Amino acid sequence: MKLKTEEKFAFLQLAQYVAKQDGEYGLKEREVVEEYCTEMGIDNMEMNLDQFVLEESLSVFRTPQSRKIAILGLMVLVHIDDKFGINEHKIMDKIAQTFNFSEQEMHLFSMWGKAGSALYEQALVFTTV
Repeated sequence: MKLKTEEKFAFLQLAQYVAKQDGEYGLKEREVVEEYCTEMGIDNMEMNLDQFVLEESLSVFRTPQSRKIAILGLMVLVHIDDKFGINEHKIMDKIAQTFNFSEQEMHLFSMWGKAGSALYEQALVFTTV
C-alpha cells in the first residue's frame, strides 16, 4: 500500500515478467501475484511479454523506499517455487544494478524473500479449509 498507483501497476508487470523468466508461470507464482493485486486493490491482468520494456518499468520506482518494496516483493516471488533459476538471477541482477543495490544488499533481500515465501506457504496451510 506504500507504492504510488503508477508504481503498483509497474510492480505487477515486473512481477509477472520476473515470474515468467524461468519458462513457466506456475500456480504458486500466480497465487503470489494475485495476492499482490489484492493487497494493492487492483485487478490482475495477464501481461504480454513481447510488449514489456524492463527499463521503463524500473524507471517508475524513483525513491529508495519504493525500490526496496519492489525488490522484497520480487524476492518472495522468485523463491516461492523453490526454483531461483539463472534467468531470474540475471533479471534480479539487472534490477539491482538499476536500483544501485549492492551484492550484499541483494543477498539480504534474497534471504528475506526465502523466509517470506516460507511463511506465505505456511499461512496457506493454516488458512486453507
